[in-house]
Amino acid sequence: MPAMYKVRPLHSAAVLAEHLPSCMYPLPNLHRAPGTAAPPQEEVDPSLQALESRQEEILKRLYELKSAVDGLSKMIQTPDADFDVTNIIQTDEFSPLSTNGADLDLMLGKDYGALKDVVINANPSLPPLSLLVIHSLLCERYKILSAVHTHSSVKSVPENLLKCFGEQTKKQPRHEYQLGFTLIWKDVPKPQMKFSIQTMCPIEGEGNIARFLFSLFGQKYNAVTSTLIDSWVDTAIFQLKEGSSKERGAVLRSMNAALGKSPWLVGSELTLADVVAWSVLQQTGTASSAPANVQKWMKSCENLAPFSSVMKLLK
Repeated sequence: MPAMYKVRPLHSAAVLAEHLPSCMYPLPNLHRAPGTAAPPQEEVDPSLQALESRQEEILKRLYELKSAVDGLSKMIQTPDADFDVTNIIQTDEFSPLSTNGADLDLMLGKDYGALKDVVINANPSLPPLSLLVIHSLLCERYKILSAVHTHSSVKSVPENLLKCFGEQTKKQPRHEYQLGFTLIWKDVPKPQMKFSIQTMCPIEGEGNIARFLFSLFGQKYNAVTSTLIDSWVDTAIFQLKEGSSKERGAVLRSMNAALGKSPWLVGSELTLADVVAWSVLQQTGTASSAPANVQKWMKSCENLAPFSSVMKLLK
C-alpha cells in the first residue's frame, strides 16, 4: 500500500556491527559461508589418545583370541579331531642329529670373544638326568668346556655326581671352546639355568631347560611334530613325574601305544621327548614295570652312548 513507509533492514551485517556492544568478546561464526576457513580445533589430550589406542589394541587381541577359540571348538566338535598324525610325522622333513654345528652366535648372541657359558643349578638329591644326556649330545657337536662345582648350601655330593662330566682336563685356552657348561650342585627346589648372568632371568624346571639346550642343535620341525614333542615333554614332567599312580599308568599306556607305531615317541628319530621321558622313568623308578614297547624303547635309548654314560651314575 502506498501509505506505508519503508525502514532500512535491521539484519544488515553493517548495521549489526555498528550496534554490537564493546563489552562482549567475539566468537567465531558457526554459520560461515562455504569455502571459508574452519575454526581452529582444540588439541586432543595425549593421555586420551594413548588410552584410545590401548583400547583398540585390546579389542583387536580379544577378537583374535575369540577367532582362535572358535577354531578350536570346531576341531573338537568334528569327528576328524582325533586324526592319526603318524603319516604326517613320517612325511615331515625330519633332520636327525648330525655332526654339523649350528651357529651359536646367531642363537645365543655375540659376546665379542667371550665364551658363552651355560650355568645350571641342580639339587644332587634329584639329578636332572635329561640335562646330562643333552650335555653328552652337545659334546658330540661342539667344543664344550665342562665344569662341576658344589655350592655351600649342600653338605655332601656323591662322588659319581662330582664326576658326571668325566675327567675334565683343560688342555686348551678358554677362548678356543665354543660353549661353556657349568653344573653347580645346590640346594634348590628345581633346576635353574642362566647363560647370560647379567641380563637374563633364570629358566626354571628340567623340562624348560632341556628345551633350551636341545634348541642348540638347530633342529627344524613342522608344527605338528613340534607340538607333539612339547606335549610329550609336559606329560613326562607333570604326569609321569609329578602325577598320581593313576596318571602314570595312563601315560605308560599312551607311550606303549605310540611306540607300537614308531621306534621313537615322535617319528623315526630321537627327539627331546625321548630324552626327557627316559630320564623321568629312571628318576621315578617305574622303568621296570613299563609295558613291552616301552621296555624295548628304553633299551634302544640305553644303547646310545649319552644314555649309557648317564646309566653309570645310577649304579
